[in-house]
Amino acid sequence: MVHNQLMLENESKESFFDSINWIEKTMTDNDWKILDIHDLQNSMENNGYEVLPVKVFAVCQPHHAIKVLGKDDDRIVSAMMPCRISVYTKSDGKTYISRINTGMMADDFHGAMKELMVSTSEEIEEMLEPILLAL
Repeated sequence: MVHNQLMLENESKESFFDSINWIEKTMTDNDWKILDIHDLQNSMENNGYEVLPVKVFAVCQPHHAIKVLGKDDDRIVSAMMPCRISVYTKSDGKTYISRINTGMMADDFHGAMKELMVSTSEEIEEMLEPILLAL
């Protein structure tokens, strides 16, 4: 796992397309909502650029989200919502999965918000664990 404090990256055990399908199923099976899947390769191609495959999942767990969106003092965190999981291929031909290290970021918060950020991070990592190669 590459860990540069803010971001986490692991190689996937699966191909790009199998990783996409696996994440879609895992999120749905765990009652997370997939709000959107951004196909950045296609977006770049539409603007005259060529990049390797990359898709970004915008995912949300409503029972976590309401804890942020339901309180005025916590709404500032909405800039990090929804959670994002990126699946991409690098020039080495391997597929990788990255996400924001919200567990580490939680150290800058307090009380219920800190607990929520840690638990959300742990939940996402637990869901992703079966598909990730430890580096």
